[in-house]
Amino acid sequence: MKKCHVCSRELEFKVPVGRQETCPFCMSDLRCCRNCSFFVTGSYNECREPQAERVIEKGRSNFCEYFVFRNAAADARDRDIQATAKARLEALFKMD
Repeated sequence: MKKCHVCSRELEFKVPVGRQETCPFCMSDLRCCRNCSFFVTGSYNECREPQAERVIEKGRSNFCEYFVFRNAAADARDRDIQATAKARLEALFKMD
């Protein structure tokens, strides 16, 4: 399942996302860093791909050749795993 980074609506694509593709609901650029699976806030240049060139405007269309559309279902699963791990750590070090 793919979602727009602006309106969070579900999108369906049969072919790779082109550089000029826009969301049919909010008209925001789809081939941008914020929709990429390598985009991580807090990482160097906010990108986990070490060979990618720096992109300043993360919400705008770009020419990055490493772009892979983010899978919203996998992101939700990762957040659940992180939340569970955090809760376990807090329970382990909880002082009464």
